[in-house]
Amino acid sequence: MKRRTILSTAAAAATLPAMARAADSPVTISFWHAMPGQLGEEVNALTDSFNKSQSDYVVQPVYKGVYADTLTATIAAWRAGTAPHIAQVFDVGTATMMSAASAVVDVAQLSAKTGVAIDPNSYVPSIRGYYARNDGKMGGLPFNSSTVVMWLNLDAFEHAGLDTAKLPTTWPEVIAAARAIKEKNSAPVPMMTAWPTWAHFEEFAAIHNVEFASLNNGFGGPNAKLNISAAPFVSNLQRLLDAEKEGIFKYLGRDNKPSSTFFSGQAGIGFDSSGILGQLRKSATFRYAAAYLPYDPKIIAKPINSIIGGASLWAMTAPNRSAAEYKGIAKYFAFLGLPENDAGFSQSTGYVPVTHAGYQQDVSSGYYDKNPGADVAIKQLARQPTTNYSRGIRLGGMPQIRIIIEAAWEGAIASGASAASVLADAQTRGDAVIKSFAKT
Repeated sequence: MKRRTILSTAAAAATLPAMARAADSPVTISFWHAMPGQLGEEVNALTDSFNKSQSDYVVQPVYKGVYADTLTATIAAWRAGTAPHIAQVFDVGTATMMSAASAVVDVAQLSAKTGVAIDPNSYVPSIRGYYARNDGKMGGLPFNSSTVVMWLNLDAFEHAGLDTAKLPTTWPEVIAAARAIKEKNSAPVPMMTAWPTWAHFEEFAAIHNVEFASLNNGFGGPNAKLNISAAPFVSNLQRLLDAEKEGIFKYLGRDNKPSSTFFSGQAGIGFDSSGILGQLRKSATFRYAAAYLPYDPKIIAKPINSIIGGASLWAMTAPNRSAAEYKGIAKYFAFLGLPENDAGFSQSTGYVPVTHAGYQQDVSSGYYDKNPGADVAIKQLARQPTTNYSRGIRLGGMPQIRIIIEAAWEGAIASGASAASVLADAQTRGDAVIKSFAKT
């Protein structure tokens, strides 16, 4: 695949000018993000700290909707010549940004051109590598990194007579727990999920060491082919379809829209990002716990690592964007990577620290000792061995592929079709998306 521009109709691309001294008045830096609710409040607080720490730049965070909406808005704005200075792009949008050519300024290039030090070695390798180019240089800046974990409503578990000291670890145990919750009417929704594809296809594949797509899940080149019609995916989706019919699982929608059901205590078991911890602390009126994703013992005897989700930050170009503006972006990026800011953000949100020093500060402060379970995501990400199937996924058109898979899942619920039939069709449609992306 040729490195391309996301502005297919652009007349000309903006280039990074030579650096110059910032103007006397503060330089405004726009930052489009996809962090709602409590997460957005933390982004605002972190940014306010940066703004107060110096007088040359003012970063203005703007919530632009869910991840997919933010990416779409960013692309549209760049085509119109009005791109934000910084865009938060979710993990599966990485291939799109990597191919964006003159629309973005890689972190490595930004640091070199502005003279602002952003040390790639300060970032955790597995996180940095996900947003790095093939030569290892940083493209996007790791920001809010997370993984999917299983969230449990301990009040519902206790009411159902389940042992809250021995949490379920396998899928048969999870199904049994959901049945107990339904039988005792301990929660209106025994089991649910946010992020359906991320949780039950991408993460499922990783911890079971199952190929999601050929060519090392797309890291080996743009001409990968999906493997989602393989037996492990079929059996897992069929398990969830059967659970839906039994009334012990409820599909509530895409992305993070179902999350509020767990926040409100209406669900006994929920699959969601580790990054919802801050919201739970703020709003939950019930006892909760994070647990490792369940595994299927018929597929693997000992699960391995899950993969990074969340998002990175990308420096965007625009016509006539000044040297001072690019330097402001770099200064903000460097500020976010300071140990106290990385650690503080991880503690207040539930996202994992993205730098070595941030993690060490979390440890030395006693955060994990004082908050049992807060390190579940880190431990799940760190399980060994990491393989080509648990490194991550980098496929062109991955946001569309998620939609295709979720539409197939929804279609199976509505029609009663089997998992095998809908996933065979989804694989064909998804392969077409990858092929089209590789040609551009």
